[in-house]
Amino acid sequence: MPRLLVIDDEPNVLYSLQKSLTSSTLEVLTAKTGKEGVDRVVDSLPDAVIVDVRLPDMSGLDAYDRIRQIDPRLPVIVITAFAKTETAIEAMRRGAFEYLLKPVDFRRLREVVAKALEVSHLSHVPAVISEEEPTDSPADRIVGNAPAMQEVYKAIGRVAPQDVTVLIVGESGTGKELVARSIYHYSRRSQGPFLAINCAAIPENLLESELFGHERGAFTGADQRRIGKFEQVSGGTIFLDEIGDMSSATQAKVLRLLQEQRFERVGANDTIQTDVRVIAATNKNLTDLVEQGRFRQDLFYRLNGFTLTLPSLRERRDDIPLLIEHFLRLFNRELGKNVRSVTADARRLLETHDWPGNVRELQSALKFALLHATGEVLTPDCLPEVCRPAAGESAAPGAAPPGALDVGRYTRQLLELNEPHIYRLVSAAVDRVVLDEVLRHVKGNQLQAAELLGI
Repeated sequence: MPRLLVIDDEPNVLYSLQKSLTSSTLEVLTAKTGKEGVDRVVDSLPDAVIVDVRLPDMSGLDAYDRIRQIDPRLPVIVITAFAKTETAIEAMRRGAFEYLLKPVDFRRLREVVAKALEVSHLSHVPAVISEEEPTDSPADRIVGNAPAMQEVYKAIGRVAPQDVTVLIVGESGTGKELVARSIYHYSRRSQGPFLAINCAAIPENLLESELFGHERGAFTGADQRRIGKFEQVSGGTIFLDEIGDMSSATQAKVLRLLQEQRFERVGANDTIQTDVRVIAATNKNLTDLVEQGRFRQDLFYRLNGFTLTLPSLRERRDDIPLLIEHFLRLFNRELGKNVRSVTADARRLLETHDWPGNVRELQSALKFALLHATGEVLTPDCLPEVCRPAAGESAAPGAAPPGALDVGRYTRQLLELNEPHIYRLVSAAVDRVVLDEVLRHVKGNQLQAAELLGI
C-alpha cells in the first residue's frame, strides 16, 4: 500500500490531513518536526511527502533538501499559511512537486497527492539548486498572493534554472519585465549581465542596429563601429519586450540567433558567436499576428517553448488591498509623506476600478493620490478623476460590501510587508467596516448610527 508522510507542527492540521487523505489504498504517516520527518523518510520509505514551510526545528525547505538527499526521486508537496513570493519560487526552483496555500482545499490536495503517487517511482525530477536564498531580489517587488500569481511564481521557479527561451504574455502594466528579471535572478546566468530592450520604443530602422550592432559606413550616419546588445550581453540574459512590434527582417535575424547563437553586425561579413538567453514578452496575440502574416511562424514556434501568461489586475482583484499597502509604503518613503490609511470609500473605488493599465496604472494612481493628500488619510478626492465616479453615479456600483473584509488575509498581507503597526492598521480597517455597515443600515443617519455603536 502506498504511504504518504505529512510533516507539520500543528496537531489539528496533522489530524485533518490524516483523516481526509487516509483510505483503503493509502496509508498516511505524520511527523511534527523536520528531524522527525527526515527520520521517518529513512525508516518508513514513504512514496510522497507533504511538508509545511514553518517547522519548529528547521525550515520546511531545509527539511525538503534533506529528504531529497535521501531519495531524490521522492515527490515533495510544500504547504504554507504564509503566501510569500520568495518561498513559492524557491520551493519550485528546488524541485518541489507542488506548492499549496493553507487553508488547503482538500479536493485539490487529493488530486495533487494522486499525481505525486503516480510519479513517485520516476527517476527524473527537477534539479535541486542549493544556493542561498537572496535577501533582495526582483521577486520582492512582485506583489500578489492570488491563486493566479501563485501559478506565476511556480512557473518562474520551474523555468529559471533551465537555460531555455521564455515568452511572457500579458497586458500592458502586468509586470512582464519584473517577471523577466526574476527569471534571470534565479537562473544560472545571474552573475552575467541583464539587459531590457523595448522593441516598440526604438524606431524600426534602428532596432536591428541596436540589437546586432553595425560597422562603420553601414548606412548614412554610421560614422563608427557600434557593438550591439546581443554582443554586449554575451554570457547573460536579454529581455525583448514587445517583440510583436519587431519587423520581419529583424525577426529573421533573431530567429537565427536563437537557433545558432550567431549573427553578423549590420554591414559586416564576419560572423560573431555569442552566448545569450532570450526572454521575450508581448501584449499582443502572436497567434493572430502569425495568421495575418505580421509575425514569423518559425520564430513564434521557437519562442513558444515555454510561455508564461500573466493575469490582468481584473483577474486578481484580491491582490488590490495588498498592492495598495505596498505602494503606500513605497511612495511615503519616496515623497516624504505620512499617509497611514485609506478611507473605505477610496478603497472601494480602487478595488472596483477596471484598471485597463493594470498594476502600472494602480501604481500611478496611488502616487497621484499621495501627492494630493494633505494629511494621514487618503480620501476619494485625492484619487485621479478617472478613478472617481461621474456626478450622480453611485460611489461604488457593483462593489462588494465593506463587511467582506477578511481580517486574517489582511493581517497576513501586512505581515508579508513587515508592517510594524499591524494592530493599529487592522483595528482601523475593522472600525471602518463596522462604521460603514452601520451607516448603510441606518441609511446615513449619524445619530442612529452613534446610538447603535454606543458612542
